[in-house]
Amino acid sequence: MRETVVVDIGGTHARFAVARAGADGAISLDEPETLHTADHASFQTAWEAFRARKGGTLPPAVSMAIAGPVGNPGNPNPVIRFTNNPWIIRPALITEKLGVERFTLVNDFAAVAHAVARADDSQFLHLAGPDKPLGSEGTISVLGPGTGLGVAHLWRSGAQYRVQATEGGHIDFAPLDSIEDAILARLRRRHNRVSVERVVAGPGIVDIYQALAALEQRSVPERDAIEIWNLGTSGQDSLAAAAVDRFCLSLGSVAGDIALAQGGFAGVVIAGGLGYRIRETLLASGFAERFRAKGRFESLMAGIPVKLIVHPQPGLFGAAAAFFAQHGEAA
Repeated sequence: MRETVVVDIGGTHARFAVARAGADGAISLDEPETLHTADHASFQTAWEAFRARKGGTLPPAVSMAIAGPVGNPGNPNPVIRFTNNPWIIRPALITEKLGVERFTLVNDFAAVAHAVARADDSQFLHLAGPDKPLGSEGTISVLGPGTGLGVAHLWRSGAQYRVQATEGGHIDFAPLDSIEDAILARLRRRHNRVSVERVVAGPGIVDIYQALAALEQRSVPERDAIEIWNLGTSGQDSLAAAAVDRFCLSLGSVAGDIALAQGGFAGVVIAGGLGYRIRETLLASGFAERFRAKGRFESLMAGIPVKLIVHPQPGLFGAAAAFFAQHGEAA
């Protein structure tokens, strides 16, 4: 039995667990613990708090999934900084500060792609395309709307696979109808360049909602993203529901574009907490139709299985998979 601590670090929370790889290579996690980043002065003090909760000892290895870039080939002594919390991680000091012998650093969405590669079929909900498992050969595109839009892809051939993190959430937003033209025009008043992340990430629902209100010349109260999502998914507010449906349409378009650009013909996976929360809405929306709507390539797109990963902790599971892939199943 091989063990490592796994950590999924975001702006607000850091989730910790101990991961184990069995003799057959199967990965399991113990019960994760969530610490608020604001409650700890540094990652080291959060690590020490988790260690105390575990009785004072931890495996001498750690794998961290980090919401942001984790390496710069041109910088031999990189410093990892976070957008929404004050922690700083210096990779050169990890073994000394944490008392570990081995470590892995992985982008959070690369970790999700590792999870996709290692999760079994029961961890996926079918969304669109043929109802069959993800392909065992070729490229699988992975994207997830959350605070931003994470994008990665993996290539696999049987049991072998490779993961690549990307910044695909920052490609240009391409409207397909007059309503999306209006959404783009609204966003262009604040941003010279509008990326898909401005529309198909959680906060984008506010601009969609306001753009729809302007089209109908309606005066609506200022609402934050959480309120609009709640009103829209529950059906309590018809304009919010229209905004949610529009979000699903745009997400389908973007997912199809990502698949075309990456060659993700072995499958596409939607990840992230938002995707899971709106899964029933996605199934009932025009997501699948928009995913296929690629002109001359519509028949190609119709043959791609599109799934939603429902593993409860894909970041932690993927961090473990990345660790064992880097250090070997015998690490």
